[in-house]
Amino acid sequence: MVASINLIEVPCQVDLVGGYYDAGDHVKFGLPMAYAVTMLSWSVIEFEKEIVDAGQLEFALDAIRWGTDYFVKAHRQPDLLWVQVGDGDSDHICWERAEDMTTPRTAYKVDCEHPGSEVAAETAAAMAAASIAFRPYDSKYSDLLLLHARQLFSFADTYRGRYDDSVHSVRKYYPSSTGYSDELLWAAAWLFEATDDKFYLNYVAQNAVVLGGTGWAVTEFSWDNKYAGLQVLLAKVLVRGGGETCNATLNQYKAKAEFFLCACLQKNNGDNVEMTPGGLLYFHDWQNLQYVSSAAFLLAVYSNYLRMANANLVCPDGQITPDMLLKFAESQADYILGKNPKSISYLVGYGWNYPTHVHHRGASVPSIFELPSAVGCIDGFDYWYVNKDGNPNVIEGALVGGPDLKDEFHDDRCKYEQTEPSIAGNAPLVGLFAALDGLEGDKGHSPKYSTPDSSPGSEHKSAGPNPKPNEAAVEFVHTITNTWKYQGEDYYRHQVAVKNTCGERITYLKLKIENLAGPLWGLSQTQEKKMYELPPWLQVLEPGAGFVFVYIQGGPQAAVSVVAFH
Repeated sequence: MVASINLIEVPCQVDLVGGYYDAGDHVKFGLPMAYAVTMLSWSVIEFEKEIVDAGQLEFALDAIRWGTDYFVKAHRQPDLLWVQVGDGDSDHICWERAEDMTTPRTAYKVDCEHPGSEVAAETAAAMAAASIAFRPYDSKYSDLLLLHARQLFSFADTYRGRYDDSVHSVRKYYPSSTGYSDELLWAAAWLFEATDDKFYLNYVAQNAVVLGGTGWAVTEFSWDNKYAGLQVLLAKVLVRGGGETCNATLNQYKAKAEFFLCACLQKNNGDNVEMTPGGLLYFHDWQNLQYVSSAAFLLAVYSNYLRMANANLVCPDGQITPDMLLKFAESQADYILGKNPKSISYLVGYGWNYPTHVHHRGASVPSIFELPSAVGCIDGFDYWYVNKDGNPNVIEGALVGGPDLKDEFHDDRCKYEQTEPSIAGNAPLVGLFAALDGLEGDKGHSPKYSTPDSSPGSEHKSAGPNPKPNEAAVEFVHTITNTWKYQGEDYYRHQVAVKNTCGERITYLKLKIENLAGPLWGLSQTQEKKMYELPPWLQVLEPGAGFVFVYIQGGPQAAVSVVAFH
């Protein structure tokens, strides 16, 4: 038994600048942070081509490095790791910006006398995975990360113990419900991926039973429970080769991976993950989308493995092709991005209707440039936490907790189980969206999951002969697809379906839109006032073909007319 909490206040002795807060607060929790970095790295490893093609590799590596640089600082001795800065209790009684922070920045560590195998092993996994991601671009840094990964795994395995027995303050926030067995196997699997050292492969094979790797059939993959991710990762070894001496055990891991995947696909003979009426996987009442993003990521990854092996997934209730697997992952991404009963995008800043009362301190309190005076703990609660207005700052790209089992969602800052974002939820989206973006690109369509250059202020200039006016060129069907009330005023989502009725291919179309008072998506605005053209991804409109654009405003609909086409 651990004798005491290993708590040391270190205002001057240890540099722990960097890293990530876990969610809407200001605590650096080591376990979810390391998991997020592992998932970011796995995204780059599996979908590097797609990320490069989208022009996002530099940003992805920067995001990983912001975490791994912090881990290097936190791992100053082979058997010591700083695992937390700040504590949830003192942090949660304050609602203030990071710039105004007055809460204690207590630092917590694990060491030989106060072990923390979960967090040490997960940090080892993060370092090992990141070393693979960086290897083609910065081999020296990759080697450094691998050194730390080896040491941290040895520390976690040699001095075994639950981290929440050593760091008591984490128990209310990130307790280890599965213990450290899954993290030890997970770290060893990633070290085998990074080094091809058979020591680590033998470790996962020899400890498969005692540490639960081939015994646990799970229906969750998360910062806490790594078994499904471990099992999917080890299934890759069977496809790639190099683990033939352990194939019997690897096949057992693969069987457990496929149990999880079939449960997500509703093909597991009744032993399935719950689903909402709108088609969303439902794992937990609290922060459900965090678990959806990780599950959809594994579905996308396994689709790749099946394609490599020219195989299908055989479930108790039927066979699933790689394309079907990816299609199901896409359905979860589509739900997140707004294709759901509420027509809400749960990715903040994406689409026309997303949560505006996100449970996040920095988003809900005005910027220091707008409000230079300090905002204290209680003032933050009194003036900003309970404020009924939307957040003054849009936390672009944050994945909130999401709806309940009945697809109901309350955009309320106080309902943190639904409106709080987390790094553990966001990290798997990078790989998921990259996989689906590559899929759309292969089909010759516009990238569906990257930000299109078609916002109302973007510009698109056409080349070619002078257009000729003809009002009969296209047909417009104008419908209202959603309505809501904001600050006492009714707002409407207008969808305009445009169809080519001229009998010829249209390569240039110029529209005039009058009485437009809100944002518009799906057309490119020109330098001329009220004038719009086809979006960049739509070069040709075939006879009889169509597309849609959307705008939002209160009051009457806008007037749309054809100015020219050819």
